[in-house]
Amino acid sequence: MGSLRLVNSLNTIIVLSIKWCKIRFMKQKLHAKVRQIAQNPATKRALISMKPEKSVWGFLGIIFFFIVPEIIAFIWGAEITVYAKEGLLHAPAFIEKSYLDMLVMLFEEGGSWFNLAVAAALLVWFFF
Repeated sequence: MGSLRLVNSLNTIIVLSIKWCKIRFMKQKLHAKVRQIAQNPATKRALISMKPEKSVWGFLGIIFFFIVPEIIAFIWGAEITVYAKEGLLHAPAFIEKSYLDMLVMLFEEGGSWFNLAVAAALLVWFFF
């Protein structure tokens, strides 16, 4: 009985070490692939083409499309959701119902820290 437990323990150790080696090998392959993609000239050109244009419009676009809606959602998200749910009870037209449904979906959860982080990253990318 004791030798059977020892064999099972050894088998478990061997299986875990094999899995660890496979994970390590996959990590190394993934890092190599990421380095290869990052050094690819086509990737560099694509990143440069996606960079926001350094102008007032690029700055205002980041501010008004990323940061301001999230600040509004953090500050007035609950009030906007209550307003939209009240309006849904009395909305006669399909377009008005769709509009109020969208308001509820957008502001029900409040602001998104992820979106604010993306906006901050875009601003840093914009200036450098």
